Amino acid sequence: MRVSKIVKNNLDMDSKSYTDLSPKMKEAVSDVFKLIKREQNNVVETFENAVTKVAEFHSINIEEINKYFDKETLEQLGEK
Repeated sequence: MRVSKIVKNNLDMDSKSYTDLSPKMKEAVSDVFKLIKREQNNVVETFENAVTKVAEFHSINIEEINKYFDKETLEQLGEK
């Protein structure tokens, strides 16, 4: 699955992984998607920068956000 498809699919934010998040984490995840959507550069670098910026802005541990995205990716791939 392409990252752009995951981003597009998650703009609706209706996955189990997403609904299990706290309101603060939901806002942070939404902000990551918004930052990624704006950029047209290297997707991996853009994603990593977005996660770093959002984690700092929301005072959330980067590991916590990455853990969500790992879980979401597995869910989208049907592996969980």
